[in-house]
Amino acid sequence: MEIFLETVSALNDETRIKLLTFLDTHGALCVCDLQESFGMIQSRLSRHLKILKDGGFLRVDRCGTWAYYSIRTPLDQFRSEALAEIRCLGIELPPLIKLSETGDCKL
Repeated sequence: MEIFLETVSALNDETRIKLLTFLDTHGALCVCDLQESFGMIQSRLSRHLKILKDGGFLRVDRCGTWAYYSIRTPLDQFRSEALAEIRCLGIELPPLIKLSETGDCKL
């Protein structure tokens, strides 16, 4: 029951839905890319990413001091169907700003 509630709670926020859609669209991204693209402070972004990770949607790969987030694969049927429904919402996303490729990432 606890896992189900964490999953449902992860989807109960517009910012988290946008983050999921953004990662689904662009693939694995460094936290600095997400922070810059969403114009969000690092602590707030990290909280949302942790909730999505705990909800079973994200994986994190660490490379030195950098953390790259992506949609976890494989997703179970419930999470896959939730993500499929989110794709149908037509969410407007901010443009991708990739600091990780320009060397400007300061995290």
